[in-house]
Amino acid sequence: MWLSRIIRVMELNFRSDNESPAAPEIFAALEAANQGTAWAYADDQWSVLLDQAFSELFETDVTVIPVSTGTAANSIALAAATPPWGSVYCHRNAHILNDEGGAPEFFGNGLRLVPVDGDNGKFSAVNMEKLIQANTGHGIHSYQPAAVSITQSSESGTVYQRGEIEAINQAASLHGMATHMDGARFGNAVSSLGCHPGDITWRAGVQMLSFGASKNGCLAAEALLIFDRPGTKETAERLRKRSGHLLSKMRYVSAQLLTYIEDGLWLDMAGHSNRQAAKFSETVERHPSASLEFSVDANEVFVKWAPDGFRALEESGIQFLLWPGRDDLARFVFSYCTTEAETAFLCDTLEAQEIA
Repeated sequence: MWLSRIIRVMELNFRSDNESPAAPEIFAALEAANQGTAWAYADDQWSVLLDQAFSELFETDVTVIPVSTGTAANSIALAAATPPWGSVYCHRNAHILNDEGGAPEFFGNGLRLVPVDGDNGKFSAVNMEKLIQANTGHGIHSYQPAAVSITQSSESGTVYQRGEIEAINQAASLHGMATHMDGARFGNAVSSLGCHPGDITWRAGVQMLSFGASKNGCLAAEALLIFDRPGTKETAERLRKRSGHLLSKMRYVSAQLLTYIEDGLWLDMAGHSNRQAAKFSETVERHPSASLEFSVDANEVFVKWAPDGFRALEESGIQFLLWPGRDDLARFVFSYCTTEAETAFLCDTLEAQEIA
């Protein structure tokens, strides 16, 4: 009865890849996992295969802790590595700082997030080091640098190169800091760089990765991957249980993750969304009055334009996100299921508007 009352509005949605449907391959995996009974609390046959499957993918030993949200993966990772008197360094626009409602601080019993400035959504090892020196000059009166978190791809849709990641992690290691990557759009970053996933994670000094899947075709399926941080596994598992993220029917999360990485499905879907974003960005660059706020490396396009222009797009049935606090900046996000026709309609509609 209630489902029949849902009206599906035929509008083009470029607001967020979070709003895309789950992929058919993922639903097929759920249907296969839904046959018969299975042991609970991640002791099922799908969950016990995760370590092996991800170790083969990353070409190193990996501990996989499946969860249902990226916030949980990020918060568990940082809390497992950071004492209450410790600080986590991240970009000023990082999701953990601005969009997780204080969850890392909550999980970490008061840990502090320290924002680092940087252009194009990325910060450098130099900027982080300067801030560490400025924030730790009072001994035990200061927060202790405990971790660094890199968002890949960034909140501005840009992608860190391997050398940038290595430099940040090397600087962090000099202070005994744990290294974490928020990979909510990790697939988009790997596809953009055309590299092996290990090249921008453990080979570049990343010890923990929040491996995102929900934005790229999965259904409430994320994972915390631990590469090389002794003692973190049990702490992370206890935090998962204590925070209510150890699902009794974990098989439905784990089955998705296994299918997601099998035969390169995750990169195929991420590559498609990146290509659609690139097509739109080319249209923006040709436009006489609209412009790109940031370089387009993955599947997000930030457009600077006149408010009247954005209103014209909205009146054409196109949904996107006007950036909070700005009426001249909007974000367009492309997903694995954005069609060529949808991208073409968006491009054509933008081209038809010549608002100064």
